[in-house]
Amino acid sequence: MAATDDGVVKRIKVIVKDHGGQLALANLIGVDQGFISKVINKKQDVSYYLISKLCFQLKYSPEWLILGTGDKQILKPESTKLITEIQMLRTEVDILHARMRAYELELKEMKGLQQAG
Repeated sequence: MAATDDGVVKRIKVIVKDHGGQLALANLIGVDQGFISKVINKKQDVSYYLISKLCFQLKYSPEWLILGTGDKQILKPESTKLITEIQMLRTEVDILHARMRAYELELKEMKGLQQAG
C-alpha cells in the first residue's frame, strides 16, 4: 500500500464515524460492510470505486479525502473533475505497468536466445 493511502484511510475512518459506523456507511453507499472493513484495516487498497462513492454520493471533497486539504464537504464543481482526472491517470499508470511487464518478458526471451546461441 502506498504511504499516501495512510492519510486517506484516516479520513475514511472519520467518514465512518460521521455516519455511525461501518455498517451504516456501507448501507448508505451500497457496498458490503466487509469491503469498508478491509480498506480501514489496510487489507485492501483504497480504490477509485470507494473514493468516487464517498465523493459523488456523500459529497465529500476529493481534495480533502485524497490530499487532506481544503473543506471536508464538496462545495466546488471542479472537485468531480479531479476524481475523473485521477481515474484517467490511474488507468494510464496501469497501462504503462502492463507495457513494462511485456518489455521485461521480451527482454528475458532475448537474453535467453542469446545465451542459447
